[in-house]
Amino acid sequence: TDTAGELVPENDLEKTWRLKQDEVVEAVESGAAAKRFDLNLGQFGPYACNYSRDGRWLLLGGSKGHLAMLDWQRTKVVCELNVKEAVKDVCFLHNNVFFAAAQRKQVYVYDKRGLEVHCMKDHQNVERMTFLNYHFLLSTVGQQGVLRYQDTSTGEIVAMHRTKLGPCKAMTQNPQNAVILLGHAGGTVTMWSPNMTTPLVKMLCHRGPVTDVAVDPSGRYLATIGADKQLKVWDVRTYRPLHAYFCSAPAKSVEISQRGLLAVSWGSRVQVWKDALADKAKAPYMNHSQRGGQSAAAIQNVRFCPYEDVLGIGHSGGFSSILIPGAGEPNYDSFVANPFQTRKQRREQEVHSLLEKLQPDTIVLGPESLGNIKLDPKEVIAQKKEQQRDAEASRLSKQREKNEAKTKMKGKNKPSKRHRKRQLNIIRDNKKDLQDLLGSKKPKNAAEDKKAQGVPSALKRFF
Repeated sequence: TDTAGELVPENDLEKTWRLKQDEVVEAVESGAAAKRFDLNLGQFGPYACNYSRDGRWLLLGGSKGHLAMLDWQRTKVVCELNVKEAVKDVCFLHNNVFFAAAQRKQVYVYDKRGLEVHCMKDHQNVERMTFLNYHFLLSTVGQQGVLRYQDTSTGEIVAMHRTKLGPCKAMTQNPQNAVILLGHAGGTVTMWSPNMTTPLVKMLCHRGPVTDVAVDPSGRYLATIGADKQLKVWDVRTYRPLHAYFCSAPAKSVEISQRGLLAVSWGSRVQVWKDALADKAKAPYMNHSQRGGQSAAAIQNVRFCPYEDVLGIGHSGGFSSILIPGAGEPNYDSFVANPFQTRKQRREQEVHSLLEKLQPDTIVLGPESLGNIKLDPKEVIAQKKEQQRDAEASRLSKQREKNEAKTKMKGKNKPSKRHRKRQLNIIRDNKKDLQDLLGSKKPKNAAEDKKAQGVPSALKRFF
């Protein structure tokens, strides 16, 4: 197995945040250095970017209508098209074959050839999207403040919730339990499930609008940024603030990597923090400023690439990929995400994913409660048994009265049949007394078994 790398200063005078990207590129091998590049696409910016689950594919969406899907590690353009209207957000679906784009009015689904596959007319004025891989649910929210869940395997709208908190432009999912988190203009963050029409949790996080939210892969820590120039870290288990960091300007985007690195952007600057979730960090891990200044390279969003030490930056000048040592997980699980997946393996995984698809009912705050049996108290169980006995007794009495009122027919009143009916009635009537007798004998039998402990089974009858 491989080990994760990191920047380590040689002495106390050296600071990792002073390193420029050019110095990092010179220090790493040629294969890693090739992952640092810039795409100059200023005529179609600013851009929203997104990586696939395995980290191999990159999706770009420009506000002027440019859509592109790239095999970025091999510098190959898979598809490219211009939809001639604003693209606000992009995301991959269950694999790299299909992706969704939130355009000016509606959400469209395209395949890897760039062909339009579907138009989701129910999703209007969408600002942010995310896809729940294990549930095959596409979640969207936008100007109307309505959170929608659509099952991409059946095409049905599973749930539609009105947040009643105005337009929403901040959205993410908790990877641990698939709960959707939304940031609102009133400074609140809400957590949603398709099973509830009201938020599961509502937290007041900032004094101004919440601009973005992010959750770490373990589902324990929540990072929020707002217009009050604050970056706050919260404990999701207790819903209490842990740390707060100051930004020199209102932050635009925040992201947490697979190994817990925290990236935040404002203006044309990106700041990366290490070990800043569980404990409060004193200084940032790395800094990066986009060339061109505030107006020419205003950053739209930042995204860490899975299984790579790479941070993708979508800005008004195009797209940039920078190196962040120690950001990605060095060892991948091929059953979850395989960067070297063949066409046959992709088809088999798609079938297995559909067969193992989780139902929307499994999206709860505490996923460890799924599969457990909630037992009723002893008093409730005894009460239910008594009600069942009374109902059975009343049913039998009505049946007996009905039988007695019947006209006697030949062959229906044989002595053997009458005797059988009497015996059945005796057994049913005495069932409760027999159960009580057996219940009273249990403590006595337990005491005898304890007394005969260690004695051979053939001699237990003498004790």
